[in-house]
Amino acid sequence: MHDALFAWGRLAMQATQLAIGSAQVIAHRTGRMALSGPVPEASDQREFALMGREKAEAAVASAQAMAIPMLALNQQLAMLGYKQMLTAWTAMFSVAASRSAAESSRRQAKFLADSIANSAAAAPGLSGASVRVARSGMKPVARRVSANAARLNRKKK
Repeated sequence: MHDALFAWGRLAMQATQLAIGSAQVIAHRTGRMALSGPVPEASDQREFALMGREKAEAAVASAQAMAIPMLALNQQLAMLGYKQMLTAWTAMFSVAASRSAAESSRRQAKFLADSIANSAAAAPGLSGASVRVARSGMKPVARRVSANAARLNRKKK
């Protein structure tokens, strides 16, 4: 559980850093747009065209980066569902084979306890996989924003 909380905390920190870098880039570019007037210079036109292209490229790179971890997450979910289904079938046959109401109650209680324990055991793994998907998708965008912030800050000076 501690690892999952740490991973989500790291993701939140990276999202914060991404938001700060994005704010810097947006401030620079909107200021540049405001100062360029109705007929921007060639360098401004290149920068403005780059903005649109970069957004599309970052979105594609993000989707591609999330594809593999998402497949792994889907496999985990499928295995969890299959395991839960087998557990349920076994428990149902066990309950059906009970010789008394007391035995049936005990077996139902065991099934419920096992189901809760299995779900609780699977939650951190699924949470960690979700974080990996989100971080994978954020990396290409963060790289682009960081590079833009550095490049645009150099041009200011």
